[in-house]
Amino acid sequence: MIELTRLNGSKLVINSDLIEFVEASPDSLITLTTGTKVMVQEKIPEIVAAVVHFRCLIHQRIKDLSERGEDPPANS
Repeated sequence: MIELTRLNGSKLVINSDLIEFVEASPDSLITLTTGTKVMVQEKIPEIVAAVVHFRCLIHQRIKDLSERGEDPPANS
């Protein structure tokens, strides 16, 4: 999940796995795999960085669990 800012300044959190593509127009228009479109203040490089950071956190958590001999939690 990544936190972004709507054009009106309100915060929202988006499931980054659902992002299909992002367009610059001059704000960023995010299209989700569900067909939902969200306009946000962040520029494309910021959105990409947020997704990469989030995925790095997930992979690091899995690595940490693996090094301790624990299994990652199962999806509910």
